[in-house]
Amino acid sequence: MNGATMYAKASASNQSESELVMHHASLVKRIAYHLIARLPHTVDVEDLIQAGMIGLLDASKHYNADQGASFETYAGIRIRGAMLDEIRRNDWAPRSVHRKAREISAAMQTLEQQHGRNALDSEIAETLGISVKEYHHQLHDSTSHQIFSLDDFNDHDEIDAQPLSKGQPEPDQEVQSSGFQQALANAIKTLPERERLMMGLYYNDELNLKEIGEVLGVSESRVSQIHGQTIIRLRSKLNEWLTND
Repeated sequence: MNGATMYAKASASNQSESELVMHHASLVKRIAYHLIARLPHTVDVEDLIQAGMIGLLDASKHYNADQGASFETYAGIRIRGAMLDEIRRNDWAPRSVHRKAREISAAMQTLEQQHGRNALDSEIAETLGISVKEYHHQLHDSTSHQIFSLDDFNDHDEIDAQPLSKGQPEPDQEVQSSGFQQALANAIKTLPERERLMMGLYYNDELNLKEIGEVLGVSESRVSQIHGQTIIRLRSKLNEWLTND
């Protein structure tokens, strides 16, 4: 064990729960404002922060420095999880939005199986029997109500993480998780180039929709549509994994 690791563990162990919470309160706000950028205006960032503070307090009670992860890494998982749990408990999306998203996904899957390539906007709209404009409107509605992030495709959602002292996952669980992550990586590689770029800018570089629009040379609303379409496309490509959870 190197000196830096030993120092980090010693520092964490010497901090009280209240000190950990005070020193990492800014982490709660950072995560809250990152999440709020992809949520409707009806969601109050203060509600996310309140839920996140509860997650931070929970992390301070269960953190075990001997397990090797930093407190910030562990707390980030618990904070994000508490926020997403709060959002899911107050799901505002009408059933029609979920139904239309499923219909779009099914149309994409059918078209891509038929043509062996990613389905075009015009093809999806035609299959659904609607105009391209209406299709884009449905994508916008879907995006406005989504709380999806790539974390949803990571170990079947890291928001369910337990204290680090919990036992290691069973071998079959590790194999399934590894297989799912590989399937996700392969699915992302097959996305149209602009959608791959958008995903990288949004999830890796953490740009907001307006900033991504400037990079892609399109409006913020168009980026929102592209994001919604990309998420639905990924779900259609990973349908077998998602329906067998």
